[in-house]
Amino acid sequence: MPAGGALHRSDVQIVGIAEPDARLFKAYADRYHFSPSLYFSSIDAMLDKTHPQAALVFTSTFDHTKAVEACAAHGVHVMMEKPLAVSYRDAELMASAARKGNIHVLVDYETTWYSSNKAAHDLLNQGKLGEVRKVVVRDGHRGPALIHVQPEFFAWLTDPKLNGAGALYDFGCYGADLMTWLMNGEAPQTVTAVTQHLQPDVYPKVDDEANVILAYSKAVAILQGSWNWPFDVKNMDVFGRTGYVKTIRRDQVETRREGENNSQTTAAQPVQAPYDDPLHYLAAVVRGEVQEGNSPSSLKTNITVSEILDAARRSAETGETVKLPLND
Repeated sequence: MPAGGALHRSDVQIVGIAEPDARLFKAYADRYHFSPSLYFSSIDAMLDKTHPQAALVFTSTFDHTKAVEACAAHGVHVMMEKPLAVSYRDAELMASAARKGNIHVLVDYETTWYSSNKAAHDLLNQGKLGEVRKVVVRDGHRGPALIHVQPEFFAWLTDPKLNGAGALYDFGCYGADLMTWLMNGEAPQTVTAVTQHLQPDVYPKVDDEANVILAYSKAVAILQGSWNWPFDVKNMDVFGRTGYVKTIRRDQVETRREGENNSQTTAAQPVQAPYDDPLHYLAAVVRGEVQEGNSPSSLKTNITVSEILDAARRSAETGETVKLPLND
């Protein structure tokens, strides 16, 4: 949730915005009517002056590590935009900083707050689908160029150092996160990935198409991430031994169970606070009202996500299946 979206919330007070590019800050300040007094040129300067309870991080993925280490040194909790890290090593560095600073580090995915995903998770947890066997997660859109993301965002999103990869990290992270959640934190045994450059003239440095297979002892997941689809897609199919559930957009599910001749499409039950919104959830975790556990936002889950993505990148580069755990 960008700072502009938090300006008009009664449960949030923005005390400072750290941005090294003063011209970029001014452009957004003019658009969203920020006070110039909110501006700080560095994270440390902002933390020293304002002493916030928590920080929202919207930097490049590469810069997440530096931001978490700075916040941990000040005892400030963190929620960042997905994914957690550009590498498994960076994820471990952030985990170490979080432990030393005794802070929470959370990761915000749009799909975490979908009632359809919660309904699918609940059906699986309640045993209504049997033991999970296969999960297919599709996430993507027409690509950052065609949807006209901000120039400063596009610059790092298509930089392999700053983003980790292209569509593999931008959209593969959703499936890795959801599958780790469905598997109650269990990591896959192997990761196999194929990435492609279907638009090399638009994205010369990074992949725009990614397909990843996660193999578990009794289950498999297929993650499909794309910058080439005709419209936004975020859905998931979960197949158990005795039934399936397919999520449809944010708030509908299609289910069919053993013995039923036809599937049924129903509205998912609305998600209750604080699990309905990233800032509600962040506040509840910081106040000790809820525990992170193996939630999609938890650091524990997202260290596994980082390991999966790192392994997928290695697999795509070498053409070989990568075994987990990684050595680094």
